[in-house]
Amino acid sequence: MGLCASEVEKRIREWVPMAEDIDLRIEEIRENYSKIRIPFQDKAIRPGGTISGPVMMTAGDTAMYAAILGTLGEVAMAVTSNLNINFLQRPAPCDLIAEGTILKLGKRLAFCEVEIRSEGSDDLVAHVTGSYSLPVK
Repeated sequence: MGLCASEVEKRIREWVPMAEDIDLRIEEIRENYSKIRIPFQDKAIRPGGTISGPVMMTAGDTAMYAAILGTLGEVAMAVTSNLNINFLQRPAPCDLIAEGTILKLGKRLAFCEVEIRSEGSDDLVAHVTGSYSLPVK
């Protein structure tokens, strides 16, 4: 049984302490889907005035993990096995919104896709694909 948005946020903040530092928020969870927010912080800016790649990678990875927790429940030991990211354009200096979808859920692997946008824009700033290794039950 999957977890609701508040439960997913609580677990991720417990299991991944960095989530507290970036004020990670889980906005929506449905089966095979998550929507997360990483609030804008000045410390996320890199030279050139854009949000850093590691912050966008964190958004992508976290959206995949949140979708998995929302679908499968408490699987703390689900771990990233692959993450590919394409940076499509400079994000605006505002919150990042990432929507994750599980494309295929197997017994040992989950394959996911994430679309990352600047808050208030329909344009993609990054596209992520990845997989998670799932613990054997």
